[in-house]
Amino acid sequence: MDPLGRWSVPAEVSWNAHIRVPFAPETERSGVGDTGFYRACWYRRTFEPPTLSPQERLVLHFGAVDHAATVWVNGSRCAHHEGGYAPFKVDITDLLHRDGPQEIVVRAEDDPADLAKPRGKQDWQLEPHSIWYPRTTGIWQTVWLERVPVTRIESLRWTPNLARWELGLEVHIEGTRPEGLRLDVRLSVGDTLLAQDSYTVVLGEVYRRIALSDPGIDDFRNELLWSPSSPTLINARIELRGADGQLFDAVDSYTALRSVSVQGDRFVLNGRPYPLRLVLDQGYWDGTGITAPDDAALRRDVELARAMGFNGVRKHQKIEDPRYLYWADRLGLIVWEEMPSAYRFTRQSVERLTREWLEVLARDYSHPCIVAWVPLNESWGVPNLPDNAAERHYVQALFHLTRTLDPVRPVIGNDGWESVATDIIGIHDYDSDPAKIAQRYHSHEVRPHLFQRERPGGRVIVLAEHPHADHPIVLSEFGGISMARGDQREWGYSQCKGPEELERRYTALLEVVRSLALFAGFCYTQFADTYQEANGLLYSDRTPKFPLERMAEATRGPRFFSDIPMPPAPSGRPRPTTETGEPETAGA
Repeated sequence: MDPLGRWSVPAEVSWNAHIRVPFAPETERSGVGDTGFYRACWYRRTFEPPTLSPQERLVLHFGAVDHAATVWVNGSRCAHHEGGYAPFKVDITDLLHRDGPQEIVVRAEDDPADLAKPRGKQDWQLEPHSIWYPRTTGIWQTVWLERVPVTRIESLRWTPNLARWELGLEVHIEGTRPEGLRLDVRLSVGDTLLAQDSYTVVLGEVYRRIALSDPGIDDFRNELLWSPSSPTLINARIELRGADGQLFDAVDSYTALRSVSVQGDRFVLNGRPYPLRLVLDQGYWDGTGITAPDDAALRRDVELARAMGFNGVRKHQKIEDPRYLYWADRLGLIVWEEMPSAYRFTRQSVERLTREWLEVLARDYSHPCIVAWVPLNESWGVPNLPDNAAERHYVQALFHLTRTLDPVRPVIGNDGWESVATDIIGIHDYDSDPAKIAQRYHSHEVRPHLFQRERPGGRVIVLAEHPHADHPIVLSEFGGISMARGDQREWGYSQCKGPEELERRYTALLEVVRSLALFAGFCYTQFADTYQEANGLLYSDRTPKFPLERMAEATRGPRFFSDIPMPPAPSGRPRPTTETGEPETAGA
């Protein structure tokens, strides 16, 4: 630990403790459990490299390091990355010693008082207060080594086009590029072959639209479409070959046929209006903070959201581990992805958030589960939207930049209030009285009054310059009912005394919200208790506060309620593992 950020190179560091990676030093599972203020922490680890052929390279990957990471390998500085929620990597082949152990050193800088960086729910005060939680410093996602060929597939991107019944494929090749490179692509669902073709690599790239055989009849079409109720994935095998057929590299991937859009005042999935039933998910776990205990915990969170009757989540102020998105793709759960906010509006905060947001979009573009992008929450980081044209231009710029890079998904420029540029109007309204919610949003005819006069949370819903007459409206935060535990620090938007009252109030509130035709969907606050914020439908250990079956019926409504597979109860606390199944440790 480096409380004052005094050390700048590995030679200055005093190594005196150990940490379990990838858990942040603020967490119990890391073995450190220090929640105090410090500006930096250092990591050191030695490893035995794999044997590399002349046609192979060794790449060091970091899933996420908060906030700014500097990397040395065998004493040579080889990488610097800023942004606590996006991945980065570095080719370390040329820095390896010929034999013996190799050393990696990482410095993670993270000023706890810096409000001009994307920090999400990380508190700037020593003790968590209100809706903010303990800080996360340093490595919090997996670190791994990858042996790759010199000529390799560097990245790929999928874009489904349901109207044309085709898949867009974009592939970039890295390293040496001999003449005659070709890319072989095979698409299948189960044992059914959908497409198989070979494309010439031009200037290290392949851009192709792969037309599929349209079955025509909806019954057959629907079997191939991805949705939460039928999450069909298309498996892809991609091989990079030379002119003589030599295999240079191979990648297994997946994609899906599905479309998302807005039409009039409705959210549309696969060409049909689709009511959104979302739950706000902070993505924290007991003992491990924003790092999941293991892959099973990520899968179980997806299963629980489905079992609670929701068809999606709004991941709030966190870019989640990509394994969560994998399970959402595979099990069927839609995701609103939201960038963690900075809290100040400065040139530096704008540059930092924009740069990191671009990395996030690149990482997660191909996930079918993601149906909306949210660059900003409420007016966090843009505190003077009604009076500051520069802040409004910033929201508009992020909206249009995101739409430029991904023209197929809706974008919510700033969710919750004071909408400036958006495809969906999000409203945050924590009124605890269902009758008042019903009166405020009772019909489409209230739109003019709603936008001109109503002030949920004391804020105007849309700013006058934004065209909003026919946009879909989603009640994207509401509820927040806290169940009393006797902890003086617990926090919620309203309180109840026990499980029976919570079930009664949740059922009554959801009955009203589901009945309001004005809404294209809703997002209830929240999935699970998180530190002092005790307004989850689940306790922080994911135990339901009332039975899942009745929770699902209240969420979906009796007309739509059917048997939902319940996830198995956890058998004790999962053992933290790396992707290879073994615990990681490193010096700190």
